[in-house]
Amino acid sequence: MFTYQIIIEYDGVNFVGWQKQQKGNTVQHEIEKILTKILREKITLNGSGRTDTGVHAIGQSAHFFSKSKIDNKLIFLNSVNFFLQKKKISILKINKKKAGFHARFSAKKREYKYVIINRIAPLSLEHNKAWHVKSILNFDLMKKAAKLLEGNKDFSTFRSSSCNSKSPIKTLEEATVKKLKTKIIITFKSKSFLQQQVRSMVGCLKFVGEGKWNLKKFEYTIKSKTRSNCAPPAPAQGLYLFKVYY
Repeated sequence: MFTYQIIIEYDGVNFVGWQKQQKGNTVQHEIEKILTKILREKITLNGSGRTDTGVHAIGQSAHFFSKSKIDNKLIFLNSVNFFLQKKKISILKINKKKAGFHARFSAKKREYKYVIINRIAPLSLEHNKAWHVKSILNFDLMKKAAKLLEGNKDFSTFRSSSCNSKSPIKTLEEATVKKLKTKIIITFKSKSFLQQQVRSMVGCLKFVGEGKWNLKKFEYTIKSKTRSNCAPPAPAQGLYLFKVYY
């Protein structure tokens, strides 16, 4: 039995998320279907983590076990991507891994990026790929607020009510806000995240940027550990699973 890791890029707009569900089309299901067809054996994928409905990925990681040895990776990738391209899913890499590797449990860190386009004009090229915010955002204040999120904290404020994580305490290693013309990119790095944590933190940062909250209010919101104090979560289309570190 061989263990393989694949790195995946996908447009999440037409999916109800990564993980297989009884209803709705998922990224995991589409890839498993093609791998099963090509390798001629039942393939089950294990992802590094879930992405919700509409969330994209640039570097999702998953692994699977196969009785077949994949000698020519280029031919394999071309074959898989031929069938997946209509679904807007791409397998970027395939790596043979040692026994014991697990895409989720072996991960040391995950990096998410959120993209905001801050301008009056509607989005044409980046429709469904970013959050369009018309109101002028205070970039410098958002940078300062993001730093208040870093460290080992109870992130209950940003936790979805349906989150299954055993503990709301996480260590956010990095929270940065960068700007390129009208594009604002917010980056978060942590070993793991709570359900809707990233989108909820971005929603609160937007409130700061709009002047609805000052830094004192933002800090109070974090420390309150109360979900009802959270701003509305940012929409899914601006969120990207950027990279998984091992």
